[in-house]
Amino acid sequence: MSDFLRIIWVNVRRHRLRALISVAGIAFGVAAMLTIVSIVLGAVSMFQDILSNESHFIVFEKDVSDLFFSSVVGEEVEALRKLPNVATVDPMLVGIVSSPGHPIITCFGVEAGDARLRKARWIAGSASGFDSEKETVYIGVRAAEFLKAAPGDRVPIGKATFRVGGIFKTGNGFEDGGVFMPLPLAQTFFHRPDVVSLATVRLQDPDDGKAFQKAVSRAFPGLVAMEDREFNRNYSQFKILTMTSWTVGLFSFLLGGMGVANTMLMSVFARIREIAVLRVCGFSKTQVAGIVLGEAALLSAVGTVLGFAIGLAGLAAMGAVPQLQGYVQADVRPAILGAIGLVAFLTAVGGALYPAWFASRIEPASALRFE
Repeated sequence: MSDFLRIIWVNVRRHRLRALISVAGIAFGVAAMLTIVSIVLGAVSMFQDILSNESHFIVFEKDVSDLFFSSVVGEEVEALRKLPNVATVDPMLVGIVSSPGHPIITCFGVEAGDARLRKARWIAGSASGFDSEKETVYIGVRAAEFLKAAPGDRVPIGKATFRVGGIFKTGNGFEDGGVFMPLPLAQTFFHRPDVVSLATVRLQDPDDGKAFQKAVSRAFPGLVAMEDREFNRNYSQFKILTMTSWTVGLFSFLLGGMGVANTMLMSVFARIREIAVLRVCGFSKTQVAGIVLGEAALLSAVGTVLGFAIGLAGLAAMGAVPQLQGYVQADVRPAILGAIGLVAFLTAVGGALYPAWFASRIEPASALRFE
């Protein structure tokens, strides 16, 4: 076994340039997939955290393509609060605006008692002061950094200017890089009077959720109530983003797989006589094919480790860039690393299947006469 592995190592070292090109292809494919998938899943996770809000159900307009277009009117929110088994209802209006030098600022219109404000760590001001002053907004710690704002300052948000009433930190990139407005102020600002995007609902008895869903369906034909976990699984935008990230990452690997296939095939052609000598010395077809596949596996392993290093370094750098406003919070779970490593291995070995088959078909007598 040690001789077999030594042959693989020697063959890789003898073709350093080709090996480096293949390793680079795998590494960049791994880094691209890790970066894309982790950023997208991290963004989805952050948005899920915003919507969960210590709640059990999310109520929004039925058949909308995006929550930004959902409309739940004020009287429906009040009616939700009166349904049996309802403990709290937190309405929220979501919008995106820009200001000079900052193309994306997420705005959240909420009520003073919202759980998002209660669970936040307040750097300046407090949740008790929310909605106590007119034309006043409350910003996340990252928003305070990129807006260069302190309590009492006036900051441009979209086409208007508001006073900063407080600064908070939640650990969620969208919230820490966003602006929270008292709900009436947000409705005026976004020209959506008496309308919110959604309402998160906490029940007194979570086990009786089916009855709540049926009550919402009967009372509000235009609304739908989804359990948090059900929403996370079925919300179309989450599914589209996740599938897109994995698809783009997989196509990145195709380039790496083609590089490995080319390297292995050229390596086989370059040492046809050497393979013939191995066959004469007693190596079976399976062993010859195993050498080629072993070389591909080695290149894959080195490329994967290097790709993880490049990807993790890139994610760390992006997370520290002020211009990204804290929106990059990568979701790097062991399962993701394992899936990417498995895809990298299968891609590299898959690219080496034909060269391995070709090498195993070489006949010693004819190969020794090969020029």
